[in-house]
Amino acid sequence: MKDFKVTDSIFYTGADDTTLDLFEGQYKIPDGISYNSYCIMDDKITIMDTVDKRMTKEWLANLNHILQGREPDYLVISHLEPDHSANIQLLAETYPKMKLVGNQKTFTLLPQFFDFPIEERKVIVAEGDVLDLGKHKLQFFMAPMVHWPEVMVTYEQTEEILFSADGFGKFGALAKEEEWTEEARRYYFNIVGKYGAPVQQLLKKAANLKIRCICPLHGPILEHNLEFYLKKYDIWSRYEPEEEGIFIAYNSIYGNTRKAVEELAEQLKKRGAKNVILTDLARDDMAKAVSDAFCYDKMIVAATTYDAGIFPAVENFLRRLKHKNYQNRKVGIIENGSWAPMAAKNMRELLEGMQKIEICEPIVSIPTTLKGNAKEQMDQLIEEILK
Repeated sequence: MKDFKVTDSIFYTGADDTTLDLFEGQYKIPDGISYNSYCIMDDKITIMDTVDKRMTKEWLANLNHILQGREPDYLVISHLEPDHSANIQLLAETYPKMKLVGNQKTFTLLPQFFDFPIEERKVIVAEGDVLDLGKHKLQFFMAPMVHWPEVMVTYEQTEEILFSADGFGKFGALAKEEEWTEEARRYYFNIVGKYGAPVQQLLKKAANLKIRCICPLHGPILEHNLEFYLKKYDIWSRYEPEEEGIFIAYNSIYGNTRKAVEELAEQLKKRGAKNVILTDLARDDMAKAVSDAFCYDKMIVAATTYDAGIFPAVENFLRRLKHKNYQNRKVGIIENGSWAPMAAKNMRELLEGMQKIEICEPIVSIPTTLKGNAKEQMDQLIEEILK
């Protein structure tokens, strides 16, 4: 392994997973994912989290390369989700003198995942507690529901490093060099997005710390322009629009709804709309659609009536938005139905169950193809959405 230093005494020991198809069994990750783990070399050697069982061999090789036969004194458990905790028991059995550092909730949940004695090995920390490693001092801050109840972050005081658990993570293996924002946004809203209020509480704690570097459990180590990343998390966790734009999410069975929204997009662009984005919910990545819906300040949803309700892909999309606390947006509705159209009624009910959603009038009802009264309604919707 080529040494990957965070600093002269803190080392990256994680691993890329480039063969996993779905993260958490549902999110597409064509560029893989990284499972990040770190090792602090000091008077008391400390490992910051383990990795997913899929990458145990690679992680152990990286860790052993750094340890060079020395035994770790502590394992800090930031988060018990299996992609970070899978090797806790293996590590504990390999190093029987090593202590486990976590909060009270960590040790309440730990026996659900593993079966080995922990009572004599627990180091229970609470808000603001400090663990002295020698040169390094680890201070712990609780971050419950970001995005599990036992989550905590760790601030290394000497080198001013925040080990941020799942916060500030992104999809994509480290070997894939790419701009941070898009995959970090897709990660945030689909993984953490429901818990905006707890993220805001964590950001308030972070505001009182002098942070030189952020080390997340997924994605690259962040060392430059930290204000950019903190600002993104502030916007995202307040559910505020990130950009001006109109996100058009639709389905089309035989192509008529697709033609209608393509014409709509062209008309919006001619009228000066910024960032008009079209997504076919039956074909495009659903997690990206959720991310885009939160990115822009306006959205139009177009669905065909199906089984006296909403076409399944669109219904799934709207329910996901509701689950992730979609709010503070202006939304237009378009339905298509050759007979007994019901999609609009059902879409409206779902949207009205969300917070601070302004539904544009009129709702457009297309009787198979865009013509006549439906075309007039579309013109009126364009006027309203652009206000």
